Amino acid sequence: MSIFESIIIAIVEGLTEFLPVSSTGHMIITQGILGVESDDFVKAFTVIIQFGAILSVVCLYWKRFFRLNTGPAPDGASALQQFLHKFDFYWKLLIAFIPAAVFGLLFSDKIDEMLESVTVVATMLVIGGIFMLFCDRIFDKGSDDTKLTERRALHIGLFQCIAMIPGVSRSMATIVGGMAQKLTRKNAAEFSFFLAVPTMCAASGYKLLKLTLTPEGLQLLVNNLGVLIIGNVVAFTVALLAMKWFVAFLTKYGFKVFGIYRIIAGGVILILMACGVSLSV
Repeated sequence: MSIFESIIIAIVEGLTEFLPVSSTGHMIITQGILGVESDDFVKAFTVIIQFGAILSVVCLYWKRFFRLNTGPAPDGASALQQFLHKFDFYWKLLIAFIPAAVFGLLFSDKIDEMLESVTVVATMLVIGGIFMLFCDRIFDKGSDDTKLTERRALHIGLFQCIAMIPGVSRSMATIVGGMAQKLTRKNAAEFSFFLAVPTMCAASGYKLLKLTLTPEGLQLLVNNLGVLIIGNVVAFTVALLAMKWFVAFLTKYGFKVFGIYRIIAGGVILILMACGVSLSV
């Protein structure tokens, strides 16, 4: 993978990471269009540069991300309950993160296999797009008074597991999961951003670890370290610019526009492949 190819893929990642259109799916499609052959490093690259995009969440929302619950704990709370009350935000993130961690470890090889399929990506783009046309009607607008409980956090985490299928979109899955738990679109989107931090940190760390465990993988990493660093920097910068726009747009207009885009993008890809155009990676 050249530096130019890494920059293009990183721009696509930064633009799409927080949109409900599947950043991984778009990177796989872009990789196919550019003719980048899939190897262990390229597979890792498409995961690890999402870490760069996710860091933009910490940068943009740092006051809300680094926070403790300063309110009084319930009367009669045990020492453990007082501790969990103080670190309530991080406790809810951990609960939401656990399902993806478990499923990711159990089905890592299957996920890697699907990452090579443009057909899977295009199909899921269309299916997800059709769902998004009706998403705003299925779920009500939610309430700002709705509290994010442990149960709701777990449900959102389970929804996130669906996004392990390339083309589904982690953002879409977790936002829909939040809306299904009566959160507003804005609150669901912001919790989706926060949940992305531990999820993508773990995914990136796991991919790096897998590369370094073999001499061949470690050599690939060393040879392409500059490409990886540039990709993360570009993804971070672009995602920082795209994130706030998305929250404002989603709050005002909902999912329908993204659903239409997904159907068109996935449909065009499927038609091109049916006509013999090779987009395989």
